[in-house]
Amino acid sequence: MIARRWVAPAYGGLDVLREVEVQLEPPKPGEVLLEVRASGVNPIDYKILEAGDPKQLPVAVGFEAAGILRFVGPGTTLVNGPAEIGTEVLAYRISGGYASAVVVPGSCVFTKPSTLSFPEAANLLLVGTTAAEMLHVTGVRRGETILIHGASGSVGVSVLQQAKVLGARVIGTASERNFETVRKFGGVPVAYGEGLVERIRALAPGPIAAALDAAGTDEAIDASLALVSDRQRIVTIVAIPRAQREGFLAIMNAFPESGRFRDSVRGNLVQLAAEGRLQVPIARTFSLDEAREALELLQTKHPGGKLALLAPPGGT
Repeated sequence: MIARRWVAPAYGGLDVLREVEVQLEPPKPGEVLLEVRASGVNPIDYKILEAGDPKQLPVAVGFEAAGILRFVGPGTTLVNGPAEIGTEVLAYRISGGYASAVVVPGSCVFTKPSTLSFPEAANLLLVGTTAAEMLHVTGVRRGETILIHGASGSVGVSVLQQAKVLGARVIGTASERNFETVRKFGGVPVAYGEGLVERIRALAPGPIAAALDAAGTDEAIDASLALVSDRQRIVTIVAIPRAQREGFLAIMNAFPESGRFRDSVRGNLVQLAAEGRLQVPIARTFSLDEAREALELLQTKHPGGKLALLAPPGGT
């Protein structure tokens, strides 16, 4: 089968990306061929283009996708059920998700909840597992009040929903134009800017038990350090160097422990989505041919939700 795929034959900016045709081999035992209907778009997709091991070139872009099973290798099952041709599925963590079709391990593939569209399903797990790990490493428990910086962003929105499932109360920093988004997903919004710590304290019924940073600004980190005395209950996914200097937690998908944890919670997040308790706001979709445009938007603006690439039916 011939498929279209976005790859980077060299490291650099978005200009290195090329859309190419590839010949897909039939899936081997433990693999499936997925006809992609939507590809998730994430900041890591352009960050991996910046530098790396030349031996890993060309880089196939995209860590998550959703679509329809077209071929199934011998003895293959999905994570949460049988692998049957025609099943609507989502896949994460994979390589080469920016494609019209892709062969991936069945161990990365889940039956798609009917509650999610293809663009939503293609964007569920990267941000969802990130949010889950932030709550896990800081030990968030029922009845606690926690703080999330960047509450209206994609990771922040997932944190809000998962914290609600845990029974925690969340105060979320955001710009005033995004307050309604924070409220919609169960958080109490608070504006960035001078006096942030005092405003958070005024909103909290007691101490802030943990602080989760998805913004990465000095203001966010300073506020977290001022409000949470235990640095093992402060985590960032952005300000990695500062975390290393000042002794609070940092997580990222490339860390082995993070990868193992995120793989372990994928099924739970798919189930939450199936129950309608985990939504994925989509801001905009692009055609597969417009991958560069989607990444340019993600680099330069806050799109107000997730972005997805849509591939035409047929896998070519």
